[in-house]
Amino acid sequence: MESHPIENLMRSTLENLKDMIDSNTIIGEPIETKDGGYIVPVSKVSFGFASGGSEFHPNERDTHNPFGGASGAGITVKPVAFLVLKNGVSRLLPVEADTSIDRIIDTIPQVIDMIKSAFSDKKNAFTTCEQKEE
Repeated sequence: MESHPIENLMRSTLENLKDMIDSNTIIGEPIETKDGGYIVPVSKVSFGFASGGSEFHPNERDTHNPFGGASGAGITVKPVAFLVLKNGVSRLLPVEADTSIDRIIDTIPQVIDMIKSAFSDKKNAFTTCEQKEE
């Protein structure tokens, strides 16, 4: 069975969209800094797609009807944050930190690292005290 012209329009548009968007569009390529850290851009991607067509019936009834159609797409890529990795510590820096809740959420990884460090230091101090008593 022969494909309808609108199928070709839709297929062509969707294939071109696939070429423009991949995983590196959302989570970007890591950028190495001079001090050995990495910065990874994180983006929000929005896209829209429209396609339509119409068949015009001529006065004679033959098997081929004239066809008119169009399709189009639009894409928006907006950076929303940067993931900063340095000395084993990761930090998400939002482009727009609108509220204090955003800032609190942003500091959670640092607080967890501080708690881990405090427990590790306490454990090391306890082990050292036991060794001195022996």
